[in-house]
Amino acid sequence: MLMAVMVAGGALSAGADDVKPEGAKPAAGGPRIAVEPPSFDFGKAVQNKTLQKEFSIRNLGDADLLLDSVTTSCGCTVAEGYSKVVKPGASTRLLVSLQTRTSSGKLQKSVLVKSNDPAKGLYELKLEATVAPPETKSPETK
Repeated sequence: MLMAVMVAGGALSAGADDVKPEGAKPAAGGPRIAVEPPSFDFGKAVQNKTLQKEFSIRNLGDADLLLDSVTTSCGCTVAEGYSKVVKPGASTRLLVSLQTRTSSGKLQKSVLVKSNDPAKGLYELKLEATVAPPETKSPETK
């Protein structure tokens, strides 16, 4: 009889381990997005120039990473050249172009990558630049 209680007690404790608290993260597995670099500062730039940076989107998971959409925060920023499906362990490039136009001062833009990553379904890639007007040479006086 004592043995039956021990077996039953063991079964009860094993069942308790299977219960997941509310809000628990899903078990490991599935797609996992990683962007390198995670953000980028172009530094000092002049007006009316196009700045470009290539980013790498890597799938660190064990299932296909599906890039549903890549959008930008403004029409002065373009993101292109990426594959919509990234196999486990593979990566795709993302070419981002930022037009400084007539902006002046600190410029902050973002690229939003929507994917099927259960932990980071919406990844925000932040871009910065400090924009100044082009230097003008004063006419020489005679």
